[in-house]
Amino acid sequence: MATIKIKQIRSRIGASADQKSTLLALGLRKISQVIEKEDTPDIRGMIRKVHHLVTVVE
Repeated sequence: MATIKIKQIRSRIGASADQKSTLLALGLRKISQVIEKEDTPDIRGMIRKVHHLVTVVE
């Protein structure tokens, strides 16, 4: 299956509790950290929830 790279671009300070837990579930803990995940609808939904804090690196 295809993979996508996700990069945290903004701080989670000021984000709601569910957005903070979504970042942790994705594995993002620091700004500029890049992780690689499988491209599934579940992961895409998590990215959509915190779209203002992350970017997808193609």
